[in-house]
Amino acid sequence: MDKAFFSTIQMRILGGLVLLMVMVALASYASLNFEKIQYVNPMPATISIAGEGEVLAVPDIGQFSFSVMAENAEASVAQELSGTKINEILTYLREQGIEDKDIKVEQYNLYPRWRYEEQVCEVGSYCPQGERIQDGFEVIQSIAVKVRETKNAPAIIAGVGERGATDISNLNFTIDDIEVLRDEARAKAIDDAQAKAVELAEQLGVRLVRLTAYYETENSYQPYYKAAPMSLDAVEESFGGAELPVGEDSTIVRVNVTYEVR
Repeated sequence: MDKAFFSTIQMRILGGLVLLMVMVALASYASLNFEKIQYVNPMPATISIAGEGEVLAVPDIGQFSFSVMAENAEASVAQELSGTKINEILTYLREQGIEDKDIKVEQYNLYPRWRYEEQVCEVGSYCPQGERIQDGFEVIQSIAVKVRETKNAPAIIAGVGERGATDISNLNFTIDDIEVLRDEARAKAIDDAQAKAVELAEQLGVRLVRLTAYYETENSYQPYYKAAPMSLDAVEESFGGAELPVGEDSTIVRVNVTYEVR
């Protein structure tokens, strides 16, 4: 009788439904426990390490700027006077082996000049300012120059001054292609961070699984004056025989890396 009871189609369906409900209940229980585990530890364990790389290099270019100022009652004449001096200086720079790519106009300004008419006033009385009247024009051109033979920079500056430059300023020695140094410093910083990560993982008794984050902090580039100064004994006497310290430039890259550990 029992055999016949369980052999009916209705009982088979009922048994299948009971089995399905048991499986659903087990799956729900497993899912709930998995969610609890995720809630307790939603993120894998990680370590973050900072690394730093520095590269020192002797500057390979000198940079300076100069200006030429000219005045005249007529704007066109002031421009011509300024242009004549500028052209003479540019010709001189090219004769010294400086290429056009290393000569750049920084500013070109044409200003009107003004004066105030004098007023005839009685002694001790209030004397208002006279009428403002245009009194000609002023032209100022500023040029930036790169000197790739740094030892020649002082003599070239002297020559520019002798040819009518009214202001020479901002002489400095620097690295022309700083990105090459940054790449080298970055490689050192990454090696530094990786070595520290391996050492820390050993101390913690864990192993590095994979890199999960990388970023660079603010990097720096600055003169590092410790090299011998450049002597100007061989340059033109008109420069005065001064000494200009070339030094070394420091390029620093700082990185931060994060590893997943187990």
